[in-house]
This record gives sequence, C-alpha cells and structure tokens, in this order.
Amino acid sequence: MAELDVAGIFMAPIVGYVAAALVLFLLLRGLLAHLGFWRAVWHPALVEAALFSILLSGLVLL
Repeated sequence: MAELDVAGIFMAPIVGYVAAALVLFLLLRGLLAHLGFWRAVWHPALVEAALFSILLSGLVLL
C-alpha cells in the first residue's frame, strides 16, 4: 500500500490499516456482544485489545 494523500497531506499506510481494522473491530465486537460472547470472557478489555491487534496484523499481512 502506498502513502495516503488526505487533503494534500501524506500519511503513512498504517493509518489506512488502522482505520479499516477499527471498522472491522467495531462490527465484530457488536456481533460478539449480540451472541453473548463477553459473558464467557474473564477479561473483556484484554480480549478486545487482542482482537484488534489480530485484525490489524491480518490486514497488514494481506
């Protein structure tokens, strides 16, 4: 992925990856909440951080 041009300002490609990962994360978090997944998790914040990092690294590796 090349640099992103946002209103004449060049940004690193990681900004686009983080934005895409955030959208996927929010959708997946809502789905998991609807399914009742968070009741079975001991530390939801830790699982959310791990889920976001998995999504971000997966997008970067694509």
